[in-house]
Amino acid sequence: MKAVFDLINTVAPTDVPVLIRGESGTGKELVANALHNLSERKDKPFIKINCAAIPENLLESELFGHEKGAFTGAVQARKGKFEAADGGTIFFDEIGDMPLSLQAKLLRVLEDQEITRLGGYKSIKVDVRTIFATAKDLKEAIKEGTFREDLFYRINVVPIHLPPLRERGEDITALIEHFLKIFSQKYGKQGLDISPDAYKSLLAYDYPGNVRELKNAIERAVLLSTGSHIHVTHLPSVFRKMAEDLPCISEDLPLEEGVKCYERQRILKALEQTKGKKIEAAAKLGISRKVLWKKLKELNIDI
Repeated sequence: MKAVFDLINTVAPTDVPVLIRGESGTGKELVANALHNLSERKDKPFIKINCAAIPENLLESELFGHEKGAFTGAVQARKGKFEAADGGTIFFDEIGDMPLSLQAKLLRVLEDQEITRLGGYKSIKVDVRTIFATAKDLKEAIKEGTFREDLFYRINVVPIHLPPLRERGEDITALIEHFLKIFSQKYGKQGLDISPDAYKSLLAYDYPGNVRELKNAIERAVLLSTGSHIHVTHLPSVFRKMAEDLPCISEDLPLEEGVKCYERQRILKALEQTKGKKIEAAAKLGISRKVLWKKLKELNIDI
């Protein structure tokens, strides 16, 4: 990520097009924000458009604007995103989902820095810096015929690749502490910490949803916590499953700690299966409710 930050700082002051690639949740929009905020255009508009969220029949009008009477319902002329971003930056999120019919028109605008409103004939000069983002493999999309090769080379002047969180193990601890601090302050739960079991689960997970998934998990845990600790039971079920699967048998683990680890896993699994009902969990474990309460206290399990 240090290399990513260095690249952002290098290209931000320029007007060079940037293509940000990365899985969903890796922070592509945050990079786009940083590129604009560190540029000389930072006091000008920063316009975002999600190519996957706008219907194809409306996208052209959204980008280039339209004249009065251009189509049914066009009761007055309207500026598009390019005109609104004049002097600033326009960010195309999910550029890989832009319809082929619009890709040629976008390429022409990028090359000429001119737009023509839908239903109009007059060319309008625009001065914008363009940033693009995609979770798709655009080279594969070119082979499949869903993305123009000439547009790809026009927008891929400076590529920035955001690695998935599973490839950034050393960052997870820092991100956990960062989000814990943010949400502890937000929800008035200062002094909250994370139990060893919960921490192990957070570190062992592979995060298909990337940073966004980790952020949501910490926010949920902070909200659900009732004491001074976040336990595995406060995390989403995928993390609780990780806690159950973590090995308790290791030559490096002292016997007493290994026994506690095994007891903790059995109790957490029983509570998960009984949806937190302690009497049913105790019966499943073959112990009394009183013994279960004692174990919950000993093992610092909140439920």
